[in-house]
Amino acid sequence: MSFLIRRRNLLTAMAVIPAASLIAACNGEDKKAEAPEAPATPDKPKVAPPPDRGSVDMDKLLADAPMEEKIVGNADAPVTIVEYASMTCPHCATFHNSTWPGIKEKYVDTGKARLIFREFGFDPRAEAGFMLARCAGDNYFAMIDVLFKQQETWSRAPDGKAALLKIARLAGFSQESFEACLTDQKLLDDVRAVKDRGANEFGVDSTPTFFINGKKYAGALSVDEMSAIIDSM
Repeated sequence: MSFLIRRRNLLTAMAVIPAASLIAACNGEDKKAEAPEAPATPDKPKVAPPPDRGSVDMDKLLADAPMEEKIVGNADAPVTIVEYASMTCPHCATFHNSTWPGIKEKYVDTGKARLIFREFGFDPRAEAGFMLARCAGDNYFAMIDVLFKQQETWSRAPDGKAALLKIARLAGFSQESFEACLTDQKLLDDVRAVKDRGANEFGVDSTPTFFINGKKYAGALSVDEMSAIIDSM
């Protein structure tokens, strides 16, 4: 989906274009009774890796990025996860709020995997969220986290500009820096270039889409599903 929002009307469009989408009690007796033996806890069944949707060349996937890559984890990690996400996508929010913390702790923090996060904004509000994260500098991922956690409050608000400004102020933006960021035409063009490359070169057509060591997976994978994929690699 392509939205040609130019320099002077992105802020206005945000305000008028809706986001796509949305005890057990004791018995009191004194007599002593032998406690029953606790039943054995069955082993949790292993989750099989979900089927992939093809693969891409990793060298091509990691080359010629239109913008500086945003990466979490060690560069020499044996598993590389490339994620394309949209800030207004509920499934992307589900992944980042529910799955990502467990994957980060289990694999990224231990040096087994790294995440490369790429912008794939489906609508003007998603693009605006990404632009604000880029303008936040070293706080890029902190801004992404806040926007995903508060997605309902700004992605569906009648006035998207006001809702995003309220969040941006908490991140240190002033009214002036907020508007300067969202009227930066080069930044908007670069964010769109990331999306266009993902769609045209790697067949990304939904979010979230993951490339894990080159294999393509779509949808908000659970911790168990993504763990099974990473473990198999």
